[in-house]
Amino acid sequence: MMTKIYPENPNAKEIEAVAKILHDGGIVVYPTDTVYGIGCDIYNRKAVERIAQIKGLNPEKVNFSFICRDLSHLSEYARQVSNATFKLMKHHLPGPFTFILNAGSKVPKILESKKKTVGIRIPDHAVALAIVERFGNPILSTSVQLDDEMVEYATDPELIHEKYEDLVDLVIDSGLGGYEYSTVVDCTGDEPEIIRQGLGILDV
Repeated sequence: MMTKIYPENPNAKEIEAVAKILHDGGIVVYPTDTVYGIGCDIYNRKAVERIAQIKGLNPEKVNFSFICRDLSHLSEYARQVSNATFKLMKHHLPGPFTFILNAGSKVPKILESKKKTVGIRIPDHAVALAIVERFGNPILSTSVQLDDEMVEYATDPELIHEKYEDLVDLVIDSGLGGYEYSTVVDCTGDEPEIIRQGLGILDV
């Protein structure tokens, strides 16, 4: 199933329908400020395991990240966040970044890395943020797989739908997506460290 949601003014009824799919344990392909993502409720272990299977990953070993609406509940999902790290995140978010933090008490064990860390995203995209706000929980954030020779399969919603329609419950069409990943910044040490340079340019 595919539905069109315009990023300029996301339709509340369509957003509500996406939230219901997530509440029911479904998986959706949704737009971000980088590449299209595959998401589900972070507290639904079966859905998380389905996404890992779709991407051919071991759910116990992969480092998934998730999308929050804003930084207001950061203390629930991350611990030991310094003032400097909070200011860094506030300066760059919403934006094309994934910040690696020490996992807080509300992060499901399946999303924690072996180092007890977690990646947090707040994309600069109205549809993604509207979904998370209406749903009420963070949603898993993992990119659709990019094929170097066929980049359009990860940027064109209709082609994404062709590839994933039997694997997910909904593909959201918000126009052409990007083809660069988010910049991943590890904030668990004394100084922030870029561990993957993507679309976002870190200003420290």
